[in-house]
Amino acid sequence: MNAQRAQEISSSPEMANVVYDGEPVYIEHVDQQVGVATIHSLDNPDSIKSVSVTSLEEQ
Repeated sequence: MNAQRAQEISSSPEMANVVYDGEPVYIEHVDQQVGVATIHSLDNPDSIKSVSVTSLEEQ
C-alpha cells in the first residue's frame, strides 16, 4: 500500500479491510512524509505498532 491510500483509509468513516503480517488491523495515523502508519490489531487494540505503509495490504 502507498502512504496516500493509507491516509485515505485512516480518514474514512468506513472501516476498510487492511492486513499487516496476515492480521486484520486498524490504521490510527499515517505519517506520509516518512511512509509510516500507526496501527493496532483488531483482536488486540492495546497492541499499537508503527510500521511501513508498504507492509500493509488492503483486502
